[in-house]
Amino acid sequence: MEVPLGTGPRQAGGGLGTTRSTSSGRAARASAIPWARFSAWLECVCVVTFDLELGQALELVYPSDFQLTDKEKSSICYLSFPDSHSGCLGDTQFSFRMRQCGGQRSLWHGDDRPYNSKAPLALQREPAHYLGYVYFRQVKDSSVKRGYFQKSLVLVSRLPFVRLFQSLLSLIAPEYFEKLAPCLEAVCNEIDQWPAPVPGQTLSLPVMGIVFQVRIPSRVDKLESNPPKQCDQENLLPAPVVLTSVHELDLFRCFRPVLTHVQTLWELMLLGEPLVVLAPSPDVSSELVLALTSCLQPLKFCCDFRPYFTIHDSEFKELTTRTQAPPNVVLGVTNPFFIKTLQHWPHVLRIGEPKMSGDLPKQVKLKKPSRLKTLDTKPGLYTSYTAHLHRDKALLKRLLKGVQKKRPWDVLSALLRQHLLELTQSFIIPLEHYMASLMPLQKSITPWKSPPQICPFRQDDFLRSLEHAGPQLTCILKGDWLGLYRWEPLGTGCCGCPTYTGAFSSLPISMVGIGSDTKRWPRSWKLCTWKLFNIEAWMKDKSEVEVVDLVLKLREKLVRAQGHQLPVKEVTLQRAQLYIDTAIGSLPKDLQAVLCPP
Repeated sequence: MEVPLGTGPRQAGGGLGTTRSTSSGRAARASAIPWARFSAWLECVCVVTFDLELGQALELVYPSDFQLTDKEKSSICYLSFPDSHSGCLGDTQFSFRMRQCGGQRSLWHGDDRPYNSKAPLALQREPAHYLGYVYFRQVKDSSVKRGYFQKSLVLVSRLPFVRLFQSLLSLIAPEYFEKLAPCLEAVCNEIDQWPAPVPGQTLSLPVMGIVFQVRIPSRVDKLESNPPKQCDQENLLPAPVVLTSVHELDLFRCFRPVLTHVQTLWELMLLGEPLVVLAPSPDVSSELVLALTSCLQPLKFCCDFRPYFTIHDSEFKELTTRTQAPPNVVLGVTNPFFIKTLQHWPHVLRIGEPKMSGDLPKQVKLKKPSRLKTLDTKPGLYTSYTAHLHRDKALLKRLLKGVQKKRPWDVLSALLRQHLLELTQSFIIPLEHYMASLMPLQKSITPWKSPPQICPFRQDDFLRSLEHAGPQLTCILKGDWLGLYRWEPLGTGCCGCPTYTGAFSSLPISMVGIGSDTKRWPRSWKLCTWKLFNIEAWMKDKSEVEVVDLVLKLREKLVRAQGHQLPVKEVTLQRAQLYIDTAIGSLPKDLQAVLCPP
């Protein structure tokens, strides 16, 4: 009988947010839990093999007491092998994303708040999905009845660190295929010694005689495309392998066949439009889907996405039904059968085998959806959508010139990433300005008055403000920006799409705190006003009753803020606690005993 996810002995140590708690007692308890540090990075490691009678079969799960439901096991098996149409020989790396089926995780086990509160929104732990990072090997082997050795090593995690985990797989998978279980157990034990991922910190992660040096991105990082500086490596032996990013893909390589349509695809991602990416292999499909969902940074892509999806997936019927409109999801597939199954979807991107045309692969062309009828459909972007923004020809010339001069691809990727970043920022800055105009002046918020009311968000007013304060002020790219905001198929314009709604929580915390929950802004700002408060001067002419009332009010706000219900900085919380201690210290001993019982 399956044990529900989160109830087994392994599950008790899964929530590693507690291992880096400010409470030393909680940290000590968490560190004593088996596989506690391992669980800060990975949920489990799986080995999937091909059985002549059963097909794909789950050969090994490590740690062995990690609980997976039958549906999760089946999904991992099918998603860990390339589709039969792919014909992948040799070694192939790709990734997938699948829904958790084990029910609600317990609060203690699922307490990801310490990490999530500091991590960028796009890099927070997945609350309801597993991410699978796959290293698949298929080679001829005469000792096997089928004639081929077929096996996949899969890292299952809730962290979207695709670059880190792919680098880790490149190191351990070839060794595992030679030495099998003992090697895997040793690697897992090494990972169980790693420090927990803490946003803003640079970590050294030793495994198999190699040290990966990575920096975990933080929410307060400045947005720039340059890689972080390497840390002092004098005391690290052997010399570390420095990963400039734990999550960023090579955008230029991913987008090479569709460079002429990057802005159109950016618009489709911004609007949360359904999109099918049909590629020749799972590595191409998964990387392109991940590149598409990352092109909105600093915004988080708030729709569903599946880097690699098969007809055997448990959600196949749900996502491909014709009885309702296509869901807001980006699907990466390799089986041409999906062309027929998803013919009713509004946007299909068909990527073929790379064919060079000069210095770049042959670019796919825009085609009408009506031409998408046969299984041998030619490569192209099949859509009736017309881009609102003009194509940036200068960018394409710079990229082509970079290729001709054989500039490193990471440089071209940085150029492309910076372009997409500027597009997204130009789109979201008008929202920031409009939201700022709704906020009360900070001088009107004091510790002694009720929080002032915030003006409601009115979409019509916001759209009118774009005429004189829109993206045209910050972006040289011409086009119908206003039409992009007013995209009608969403019913309420662009403001109704999931990614745009999610943008509220992506706005700078210094300006609006926590996005669209306007009821909490005044309370958090009110708590912040205490940093300007001189408590000693205030207490000089106050009665004991007033001082006790101050202590109770501050405690109530402190508890609410520490429970992450108010977005305030740690230094503000420390100052509030200092005020509480100072106020209590000024009271008679009997009142101190009441307020601070032993």
